[in-house]
Amino acid sequence: MIQIITGFHAIEEKVRRAEDSGKIEGLTIQLAKSGPRIKKILEIAKKAGIPVVNCDMKSLDNLVKSLPEVARDHRGIVMTAEGASERAENHIDFDQWILQAKADQSGAKCTVIVLDSVTDPHNVGAIIRSCDQFGAALVVMPSRHSAKDFADNEIIARASAGSSAYVNVAVVTNLVRAVQQLKDAGFWVYGADAGGESVQKIDFPAKTAVVMGSEGTGIARLLEEQCDSIVSIPTCGKIDSLNVSVAAGVLLYEIHRQYLMR
Repeated sequence: MIQIITGFHAIEEKVRRAEDSGKIEGLTIQLAKSGPRIKKILEIAKKAGIPVVNCDMKSLDNLVKSLPEVARDHRGIVMTAEGASERAENHIDFDQWILQAKADQSGAKCTVIVLDSVTDPHNVGAIIRSCDQFGAALVVMPSRHSAKDFADNEIIARASAGSSAYVNVAVVTNLVRAVQQLKDAGFWVYGADAGGESVQKIDFPAKTAVVMGSEGTGIARLLEEQCDSIVSIPTCGKIDSLNVSVAAGVLLYEIHRQYLMR
């Protein structure tokens, strides 16, 4: 299997991660043009020992033609990873993670985002980027009705500006069961939805999980019933809701801000 990676941010983070880990086997950069951003990537690639192959734009166009349309904009540089597994290093086993979280009694901040039927990979990528910026420990996604397929991963990587290489992701078969496990591990679970308690009035505990539903249907009923509380973001606009990735960013910021103030 060959993974094809496009986008300056996604390639740069992949190169940096390879440099840090020393795992460069199968990685190659295909190069058709230069520029300040590309020069920076090439400098890191040289230090890491990642080979660079010069080619033309037409060759890169052919290389990326199987990708989703948004990921075909290679801008003169593409990274290929031969033998890449479909399961990324940061895709972890939820049951093992929850055992560690349950044993952790340190009181350190541990924030989890649960995505219920968030199928747009652009939204998933943007949420993962916010998770990276505000120190979320894990993103939980269902094995069905979510953006997790290989084609989606390319868009997610670009939309997350490379953050998808660092934020832990767990794919589970049953979100209701996963939320129950989070509660058993000491997490307070909040469902994000209009009409809930204002985020300004909530004192988020160290172990906090936030359930984000799809913009169309919101949080599934059985999943909402597992939430300890419903939280909403006060707004003043004329439409009735925020984009799910924007809402997730606001909530993650507030959780992070409160923890820093303690």
